[in-house]
Amino acid sequence: MTNPDWLETAARRSAYEAWTLGHVFTRYRELEGRSHEDLAKALGCTLEVLHWLSLCRRPTGETFTEQVFVLAKRFEVDPLRLSEVLRRVEVMDALSARSDGGEATDEDTLQLAARDRPYDEETSS
Repeated sequence: MTNPDWLETAARRSAYEAWTLGHVFTRYRELEGRSHEDLAKALGCTLEVLHWLSLCRRPTGETFTEQVFVLAKRFEVDPLRLSEVLRRVEVMDALSARSDGGEATDEDTLQLAARDRPYDEETSS
């Protein structure tokens, strides 16, 4: 079976839709300085499979793990590596939202370690 002519164009456009894996893959490649080919190799798939995967909805919520395994099975990619890519982008986006002074939503919440005592007590001892 051959891939449709529109596949690569659709995958490229998916980068502009935050709900798609194409957006996640673009962010990951920007963060890590990797090419499409590098990402496909890391996931254990071809470039064409990466394009098809880019058109899928990104896994979120309480069923994140299940969604990752369904995608990994359907597209025959490494589920661990796919989840690492997704989590890396989530963490970096959450950190960048915090550093920009943005408010984190429930979906974007990143828990940071709490202090046991106020800052003044630390410097005065």
